[in-house]
Amino acid sequence: MTKSSSAGSAVPESNYPGERLGLPEEGPGSVARFGMRIFALVIDWGLAAVLAWWIFDYAAFAVSAIFIVLTSVCIALLGSTIGHLIFGMRVNTIRGEAPGWWRPWVRQVLLSLVIPAIIMDSDQRGAHEVLTGLVLRRFR
Repeated sequence: MTKSSSAGSAVPESNYPGERLGLPEEGPGSVARFGMRIFALVIDWGLAAVLAWWIFDYAAFAVSAIFIVLTSVCIALLGSTIGHLIFGMRVNTIRGEAPGWWRPWVRQVLLSLVIPAIIMDSDQRGAHEVLTGLVLRRFR
């Protein structure tokens, strides 16, 4: 079933976030919901703030830089940030593959700009994920 957009093109209708991507509605493999994302972000940003305070006397630029480096490296190596792991989430490509090295860096730089993260599609993916071909999924 499709519905028309303002431009007149057909947009696939979905009943839940991730359906258009072939993901389950709930449980492992489903799209991570907004609340879990926010809690994970708070943990990751808090870790970056503590490290910036400890190493750089809490310089504002240092918090952002540490956040980008810490989360990008964690996603590239583990598939998740520390916050994602705590809340049972993993970053994958739409096909379910590991994100590789360049996608996490681009994703996290765009996330730190905030605006791309709040522009979401019907699958609850922010522009930072759509542009990099990634999706944040639950693993438990």
